[in-house]
Amino acid sequence: MAPYVAIIEDTDPDTVSLWFPDLPGCISGGDDVDEALESAPEALAFYAQELIADGRQLPPPRTLDELKAEPEFADDLRKHTVALIEWPPREDADE
Repeated sequence: MAPYVAIIEDTDPDTVSLWFPDLPGCISGGDDVDEALESAPEALAFYAQELIADGRQLPPPRTLDELKAEPEFADDLRKHTVALIEWPPREDADE
């Protein structure tokens, strides 16, 4: 499956948050970017479980270009760092 676009923001001097434009309410965070990125797959898994429990499934991810064309996200994509989070995570990702 294609990766989900994540937007990484410094929320204050000691915290970084990461959120997914395609997945409202799905967020990850940490003390630094690495920690936020490390916990992103877990946030996606929890979000997917909640959707499945409600009888729904994850929406397909949009590309970065598709999101840039959305006025709702264009400014955030210009101002913040973007990461691509693979879902589902590869089995060999930790190797």
